[in-house]
Amino acid sequence: MPEFNCAATIIGGMPDKDAASSCAGISRYLVDLPAWPQLPLRSNLENMYVQCSQGFPGIVVDGQKLHIERGPDLDRGIERLYYDWSENKAGGYAIDKEHASGLYCMASHNSAAPPVVKGQITGPISWGLCVTDGEGKGIIYDETLADAVSKFLKLKAAWLQGFMRSFSRQTVIFVDEPYLASLGSAFVALPNEQITGQLNEVLSGIKGIKGIHCCGGTDWSLLLGLPIDVISFDAYNYLDSILCYRQELLSHVRSGRSIAWGIVPNDEEALKKESPASLFDRFGDALSHLTGDGISIRQVVRQSLVTPSCALLSLTHDGVEFVYNLLTELSSRARRKYG
Repeated sequence: MPEFNCAATIIGGMPDKDAASSCAGISRYLVDLPAWPQLPLRSNLENMYVQCSQGFPGIVVDGQKLHIERGPDLDRGIERLYYDWSENKAGGYAIDKEHASGLYCMASHNSAAPPVVKGQITGPISWGLCVTDGEGKGIIYDETLADAVSKFLKLKAAWLQGFMRSFSRQTVIFVDEPYLASLGSAFVALPNEQITGQLNEVLSGIKGIKGIHCCGGTDWSLLLGLPIDVISFDAYNYLDSILCYRQELLSHVRSGRSIAWGIVPNDEEALKKESPASLFDRFGDALSHLTGDGISIRQVVRQSLVTPSCALLSLTHDGVEFVYNLLTELSSRARRKYG
């Protein structure tokens, strides 16, 4: 597990429509931990749910909506999926260039391949809630289909891991789970055992550095108990949420694992109120909550990343540039102050 030392990176979703220009900005600013961008404004196929849909049995894509068509083909497809899962055959679960132009753009620049690169895959809970059955209900509530989702996304994650390793020696892959912010509500009425079981299945497909990102409040003890290397969260809006689980977070740090602090806001109005100085003060306050009990700020900094609070899809070009500058300045200030 490397020491990130407050390296700056992004969550995934970017507002660009051109993969080359998006990757150029990432390579220019995020030199320590570049990430391949998801570009849903370029194509609906890069929507985070559609992006991961290729190869799932019975899947039908209708714009940004996904549903399952039942029938003999679905049953045969699930049988084939289970066989591939049992044999760990991930080759048939690729994400193609039309669904992930940023991934392939980054891969094409092999001469400047970074030693470590970040990627992302949609998590099984969020994906299973967004893909519906014939009655409009999330397939996560169908026992057979829910199990198929986690096995499918494990193979998808394994393929992604292998592809990213073709152009970078080390990988960081976040499992993105936005819907876990609704955990415990009527919208996500799932037992904890199912949530952790499905997440564990997908995480087992990632052999490099693995993390989970949730951009709201959730039951952090559930996620911090998983076999992850990085916990990623919106530290700008939801710091208090995760600090309710301070002891679990301290255990996470003591074990040598990392925190991705989403300390830079991702909307234009909030950005107008912030500067490198104001965000560095906010970041320092956040770090101070984890000191003591044998843990120093320097240790937390060594095991930290800085990111936007979530995807940057709503920002203008100037807004994205400002976020990049804030991230790089935060990283630089933290390293100068804490070493």
